[in-house]
Amino acid sequence: MDRMLIEYLPPIIQAIREMKAITDGQQDGLSALWGAIEQAFKDQLLEDATENGISRWEKIISVTPKGTDTLEERRFRIKTRMNEQLPYTMTAINQQLATLCGEDGYSIEMEKGTYTLYVKVALTAKKNFEDVEALLQRVVPAEIVIDVTLKYNQHLTLAGFTHSYLSAYTHADLREEVV
Repeated sequence: MDRMLIEYLPPIIQAIREMKAITDGQQDGLSALWGAIEQAFKDQLLEDATENGISRWEKIISVTPKGTDTLEERRFRIKTRMNEQLPYTMTAINQQLATLCGEDGYSIEMEKGTYTLYVKVALTAKKNFEDVEALLQRVVPAEIVIDVTLKYNQHLTLAGFTHSYLSAYTHADLREEVV
């Protein structure tokens, strides 16, 4: 620990045996206090938040974590909720999806005649599929039909691999997993 209580005393007092004993006895409590203060600062920023901070963020914005969620998945769900902006525009939804899935993690198309919004989530962002769907349900106007699907592997994606390499995978794996 770089914050030693004895170092806050003048040098002449530091040499007194009783003062050393007093500060040594209080050092553990002080170290715990500094640790709690540092954790409180980290918990204010979503990127640095600990388990305690993520839990507090979830309570603030009314997000219920799943029992199987990792800390990163919970952080992602909070970011999803924090990135919501109204009113809905294609530019805004593109920015939100790029933030959540990455620039190449999705594709989006609006079919104007049928008022249908088609969003395909890349397999690399597959674990965020439900969160993307929930985001769209909250921010897209009710008169627009939302169609969210996974962007499966296609022949063009797999054409660069040899048959012997691909034979290690099932058809479902080749279609639905990142190869």
